[in-house]
Amino acid sequence: MRDLAALKQEVDDWKAIEIRVVELSEMLDLAIEERDGSLLDSFSEEHAEIEAKLSGLEFKLMLSGEFDDRDSIIALHSGAGGVDSQDWVRMLMRMYLKWAERRGFKSQVLDVSLGEQGGVKNAIIQISGDYVYGNLRSERGVHRLVRKSPFDGNNARHTSFALAEVMPEVEEGVDVEIDPDDIKMDVFRAGGHGGQNVQKNSTAVRLTHIPSGIVVTCQNERSQHQNREIAMRILLGRLIEAELKKKAEELAEIRGEHISPEWGNQIRSYVLHPYQMVKDHRTDYSVSSADAVLDGDLDEFINKYLASTVGETDVGAKG
Repeated sequence: MRDLAALKQEVDDWKAIEIRVVELSEMLDLAIEERDGSLLDSFSEEHAEIEAKLSGLEFKLMLSGEFDDRDSIIALHSGAGGVDSQDWVRMLMRMYLKWAERRGFKSQVLDVSLGEQGGVKNAIIQISGDYVYGNLRSERGVHRLVRKSPFDGNNARHTSFALAEVMPEVEEGVDVEIDPDDIKMDVFRAGGHGGQNVQKNSTAVRLTHIPSGIVVTCQNERSQHQNREIAMRILLGRLIEAELKKKAEELAEIRGEHISPEWGNQIRSYVLHPYQMVKDHRTDYSVSSADAVLDGDLDEFINKYLASTVGETDVGAKG
């Protein structure tokens, strides 16, 4: 019913703009025939409104994947580089939360694993709103940071890496079926800095999907039940994402394309020293306002990536 309502709305939107274009054409003919300046002014205003509406509808055409209209879960993982990479994960986490705030989306930190000296080893956040996954799937991959390290006494330049996983919010029994016997659950005490236990009760949860080997851990909540619920949502998203990735690899093999490993090369570089620049290596789009990007100004990077994929066969496309 949800998919049906969305499709009906999409058809209604295109039909409505078609009617407005016909009416606008008739208005222009009348304005020319009558040499009516006020009608020409009205035509210009209506034309601008239709162009804006059409631009929005065209953008939605780039978000035609099966799960593009869903909420999204982002998992961030620090790479090689110790505390610098962990601080980079903290910065990326803030960037995506700021992006959600700019767009008026809801966000929630589902789980965080803090570094021993600072920063964040791993973080999982959920962002909810219209077409969030369709936008954020462009962020999947390795992000590279170049800067003077605040953790280096010599103030030397360091390069840090972090991996972003992007998963759609899916429903068990609707989008994916899981046999309860395929899930192994372990419980343990939630840990703090340095690995010390911070709770007396075993509330942290580790879920292992035996067939795929996917492991999800959640310890952010005080309730074991809440942690299991969140871990299950993340597991469902990872299973769907693994399936989409498998289809993409099969399609790439048919096309004769090479798919690099996720840690093999970065999708985007953020340079803070000796100059400021953020460059997306897939589209070659770059900006010099690195601070603005780290404050959540990501829309142009997302739009450029989505536009670059138009015309490609989407393994998750509807129908």
